[in-house]
Amino acid sequence: MFLLPIISASAFANEIYQTPEDFIEEVFAGHPPEQSRLWITKDIKQDTYNILEHDLNVLRLRYWIKDGRTAWILEEIGKERPITTGIVVNQGRIELVRILIFRESRGWEVRYPFFTDQYKDTGLVNENKLDKSIDGISGATLSVNAVTKLARLALLLHEYAKKGKD
Repeated sequence: MFLLPIISASAFANEIYQTPEDFIEEVFAGHPPEQSRLWITKDIKQDTYNILEHDLNVLRLRYWIKDGRTAWILEEIGKERPITTGIVVNQGRIELVRILIFRESRGWEVRYPFFTDQYKDTGLVNENKLDKSIDGISGATLSVNAVTKLARLALLLHEYAKKGKD
């Protein structure tokens, strides 16, 4: 009886909804481009810090680019564990946000389309803020914040990636 809360709380921990590889395959209709790398320069490092409120702690990020679309596999901590998210940006606007792996015991509702669809056709405005407001989910504030940061980050990184490919 005392184990039931522990079991039910961990039931959603470490849920793999889609592998990153399958996400990239799907996004590019089975024909993904070669993986590219974005080197984290001093400017990028500062901009990512402004969004995430912590260092990215990587030297480069992998992404995929084809016909002006970029796909990113990004992670951010919700409350205690990383949330792995796939994000597609097309012409500076979010096309798709999908939670790939959720490791937290709470906040798993962010994986559903009723939440992730809010990001569609969102871009960045002043100070790398989203140009649309995102409705939260009661009890999932930290997960919502993490996904929103990742959406902002993907939009920013898309712009840097385009500069490198021009």
